[in-house]
Amino acid sequence: MSPIPRETPTMRTWLLLSFALLPFTLFACAKTAEDPNRLTVSGHVEATDVRISTKVGGRLEHFDVQEGDAVTAGQELAQIETVDVELAIAQSRAQRAAAEAELALRLAGATREEIGQAKANVQRAAADLAGAEKDLERMQGLLDRGSGTTKARDDARTRRDVAAATLESQKEALRRLQAGSRKEEIAAARARLGTTDAAIAQLDQKVRDATVTSPLAGVVTEKLAEPGELLQPGAPLCVVTDLVHAWLTVYVPGPALGRLRLGQTATVVTDDGQSRPGRIRFIASQAEFTPKNVQTRDERVKLVYEVKIALDNGDGLFKPGMPAEAQLDLTPVAGGGSAERSAP
Repeated sequence: MSPIPRETPTMRTWLLLSFALLPFTLFACAKTAEDPNRLTVSGHVEATDVRISTKVGGRLEHFDVQEGDAVTAGQELAQIETVDVELAIAQSRAQRAAAEAELALRLAGATREEIGQAKANVQRAAADLAGAEKDLERMQGLLDRGSGTTKARDDARTRRDVAAATLESQKEALRRLQAGSRKEEIAAARARLGTTDAAIAQLDQKVRDATVTSPLAGVVTEKLAEPGELLQPGAPLCVVTDLVHAWLTVYVPGPALGRLRLGQTATVVTDDGQSRPGRIRFIASQAEFTPKNVQTRDERVKLVYEVKIALDNGDGLFKPGMPAEAQLDLTPVAGGGSAERSAP
């Protein structure tokens, strides 16, 4: 029987190294075996951008926010000058006062004093006509006796005709006062009052629209105008981005789609190792080729499905355009249910 070899220092060193490297060897083997129930996909963060524009034109009086400022829904962002609009409002209000007074007169009808004055005008016109007729008779008599002229007789006839027309005009005015305003005249007065009211309301709305507010809470990511600029209606002022409701867009291969469902949780990890929970809010119903921003050509020719993962981004960790990874659990759901898909 051969003797048992004695342990040498060299053998002892190799044994210690083998035991020391064993955990790392096992870890490497575990890493090479992919978990079929977990999928890691890369994507980019997106968020809703709202371009805020002015409804009315004019000089930009003040614009008090800067890029990077947080704003709340309804917060005032800018003010358009309203001097011209306010002058137009003053003019329209004066026109309204006149239209209102006219309508009141139409509805009230003539006063006793106005009717009395109209009767006096008729009597005066009748007296003038009687005098003019006497003058005409006298001038005609002088002409017949050879002591008058044709011009004097014609002038007297003209005065008689004017007096007769004046009398008829005064009689018509008296009849109108006694009869009151017609329905058509009252309706026209009402219409003029309504037109001025509509003009004032439109101008008041322009004044309100001159104050530009944010329709949502978010962060100003672009400032597109400066105070003093003369803007046209619809000119963009800034872009506000809703970072709180950001999402990660990823593309999932077809074989994994059946294991995903709306509302399913996910873990989203940034390049620097920070992670946040997420929830699937959208699963495309149609396949597409992998977008061009994927690095390799082999990946771009694969058919994939777009998936959007809503992020918990109250602290603003995720920024639009930021790359991140989503870890998705593909463990089959009990009962074999298929994935729910959102409409595109």
